[in-house]
Amino acid sequence: MSRSLRFHVFRHNPRDAASAPSMQTYTLEETPGMTLFIALTRIREEHDPGLNFDFVCRAGVCGSCAMVINGRPGLACRTLTTALPDDVTLLPLPGFELIGDLSVHTGKWMHGLAQRLQTWVHTAGETDLDRIEAAMDPDLADAIYELDRCIECGCCIAACGTAQTRPDFMGAAGMNKVARFRLDPRDVRDDADWYEVVGDDSGVFGCMTLLGCQDVCPKQLSLQTQLAWLRRAMARQGVRG
Repeated sequence: MSRSLRFHVFRHNPRDAASAPSMQTYTLEETPGMTLFIALTRIREEHDPGLNFDFVCRAGVCGSCAMVINGRPGLACRTLTTALPDDVTLLPLPGFELIGDLSVHTGKWMHGLAQRLQTWVHTAGETDLDRIEAAMDPDLADAIYELDRCIECGCCIAACGTAQTRPDFMGAAGMNKVARFRLDPRDVRDDADWYEVVGDDSGVFGCMTLLGCQDVCPKQLSLQTQLAWLRRAMARQGVRG
């Protein structure tokens, strides 16, 4: 038999001076295969067309529908209501600029991170074409691809204690990118370049090793492994925070 589900949803428009943060409750009858994305779409269509939340792909690859679901960051499109109790509390991801209700500006944060880490392959110029076009070992290519599976949803940042207290902390999303480009043989940056970026409290040494990031990663990336790898590499080079 279907259940009657109560969704307690955060509401606030930061651009409206008269808007105050509050929780609003909506009731829906559960249907087979219902996800939070489906539930929120029904709420918007049947109850409140002004409800703000983000979505693009509905397949867990764009990361735009990330939110805090009963206290845990996750993707609305990949969360079945059958896995949840009758009462579901939905909040926006902390640590990001609030657009409205459940919508946050993860793209702005991720763009800033990309600029800070310069997350593109650095080459020696046109004379480096042989390096760029050289065949890559399949195992190495697979290792790089594994790190490229990050969808920049922001769940790891929302679950990170340091990121909630240090606005400059790059979090697991940043350290995953550093690990990815350190692996890439086409990138000419050396260890000293990376240590300059991550070798302080805004990088590797700011992590409290709570590993909430890995617990909530929807792509199940081994973020703990990347952190440990970077710390060992720095230790070998005598770098200390």
